[in-house]
Amino acid sequence: MGYYDEEYERREGKPKKSRGSWFFSALAGAVIGALIILFSIPTLSRMNIIPYQTTITEQESQPGLGGNVQQTVAVDVTTDVTKAVDKVSEAVVGVVNIQQSDFWNEEKADAGTGSGVIYKKAGDRSFVVTNHHVINGANQIEISMTDGSRVPARVLGSDALTDLAVLEIASEHVSKVAEFGDSDAVKPGEPVIAIGNPLGLQFSGSVTQGIISGTNRVVPQDLNGDGTADWQSEVIQTDAAINPGNSGGALVNIAGKLIGINSMKIAQEAVEGIGLAIPVNIARPIIDDLEKFGEVQRPYMGVSLQSISEISGYHLRETLKLPKDIVEGVAVLGVEPLSPAAQAGLKEFDVIVELDGQKIRDVIDLRKHLYTKKNVGETMEVTFYRQGTKKTVNLKLTEETF
Repeated sequence: MGYYDEEYERREGKPKKSRGSWFFSALAGAVIGALIILFSIPTLSRMNIIPYQTTITEQESQPGLGGNVQQTVAVDVTTDVTKAVDKVSEAVVGVVNIQQSDFWNEEKADAGTGSGVIYKKAGDRSFVVTNHHVINGANQIEISMTDGSRVPARVLGSDALTDLAVLEIASEHVSKVAEFGDSDAVKPGEPVIAIGNPLGLQFSGSVTQGIISGTNRVVPQDLNGDGTADWQSEVIQTDAAINPGNSGGALVNIAGKLIGINSMKIAQEAVEGIGLAIPVNIARPIIDDLEKFGEVQRPYMGVSLQSISEISGYHLRETLKLPKDIVEGVAVLGVEPLSPAAQAGLKEFDVIVELDGQKIRDVIDLRKHLYTKKNVGETMEVTFYRQGTKKTVNLKLTEETF
């Protein structure tokens, strides 16, 4: 068995050179090649063929050592990635969660660190977006700036459902803010850059590069810790490294514009390179509400609910009286007095199957439609089963804060 090489036979037929001759020929070729590359860099740079800038400085030799002049070549590497990082890196800061160590001890200590993005500067106030879980439980918040200084921050509002929070700091500490991009325009394969503070402030301002691995990903979230998903987060998937401490940091495109807030990483033994970020187009309305009102203003029905997939077959038949072909929907377990649901006529044990003509499979579907498709003051058409009979009512939504 031989190697597949079209030059193989011709090489075999030629007389062999000595090892010494081969070595010196290779050495001479390497030296000549290196010199050609070295002296070609300035010319190729001036022609914009390579993204390097070179600076040649001359140093006179010391007296008594001859009249030779030494030249030092400094290479400045500038790429689209370095330009994007330069544009936004000073707007990415550390967020320090400070908590009281215990009930009896009034001393406070850093309980955890994450990242944040300065997105707005208005007069003497500047605003930072981060994750809810980064600041959750804090007695005090401090922002670690890019120069290493730490400044106090005030929590304006926080939202567990979308895992977002907005902080306020004094503008005197702010030199640059991030520019929002369009997360709806990103495409799989597009290069992106994650900036944040992995593993705490020791590695502050770390930069990792990757691509968009997927858009419109849906990740179930268990907000109350009962083992059942309460919400589905829509996220951007990237293979740019996102580690503990990166939460709340920036995911930017190659133009240096903010397209996502880094939120989480799927941490399983068999999984590598799956980082997730909240798309900025989904985050912006939440950020606006938190900044202006300190809370997210969402439409309110006034019902307690349970997916019928979690209800036993006995109660589906005997309590809810559902037809056998109805296997998806949401059971009303309670209605608050004077609420929009009560005024529309919804009652306990009604089973909602459609909202505005859109099929509702479970509680997550209902919340998603209510919170993303509807606004306070709008009317929503509710289709439901009551004791086996299909009915429809119109419900006018009011406001509830979270």
